[in-house]
Amino acid sequence: MSRTSRLLLPLTVAAALALTVSACSSGDPEAPPTATETVTATATPTPTPSSPPTSFPTATPGPDGASGGGGDLGDGAAGAADDRCRASELSGSIDDGGGGAAGTVGVAIVLTNTGDRTCELQGWPGVSFVGDGNGTQVGAAATLDRSSAHDTVSFAPGGEAQAVVQMTQAANYDPAECEPRAVDGFRVYPPGSVEALFVPAGGDLFTACANPDVQQLSVGAVQTF
Repeated sequence: MSRTSRLLLPLTVAAALALTVSACSSGDPEAPPTATETVTATATPTPTPSSPPTSFPTATPGPDGASGGGGDLGDGAAGAADDRCRASELSGSIDDGGGGAAGTVGVAIVLTNTGDRTCELQGWPGVSFVGDGNGTQVGAAATLDRSSAHDTVSFAPGGEAQAVVQMTQAANYDPAECEPRAVDGFRVYPPGSVEALFVPAGGDLFTACANPDVQQLSVGAVQTF
């Protein structure tokens, strides 16, 4: 074989290889398709902590002397039902309610008129502890302190009234009797209403006795400051 033939042979082989590679990568219809895997990712929602509801289902007024749903309008002139403040027109907060007997704390439940009309409250609200993040009542509802005056309170939008709750501290009871539990706050029925609002209150001070036979709370009538 001549020197020229020996030089041309490798070049011929290289050219043939280049043509073969080009054909494989040019989308030859005879070439098998390439499979593509599709992966679907499912997002897991981040749970949000529950919070107590701001309103509660219709309730049945409690017996005389207890502040179940509806509270008590007292024996005075209650005025027209349409003039009463509805739960949806009120917001609630907690304030210092003054001193109490040994082992008892006074807590003022302050009701603010958030509506767009002047409305009235008269008598005793229904008050109870609630917990579990869903408005479940904890322990017995407050009894009614009938020694307190219960004149009609009329207040314009933005005005405030209060009802003082005397609360015996859970630490005063035997734990086995009390069954102490942390709470989220209070469920409050305005006098004469079967709709309630939630008033937040937490911390060690607001520890409830879950045993319904323990009477821990007593509430006075709604009054002006």
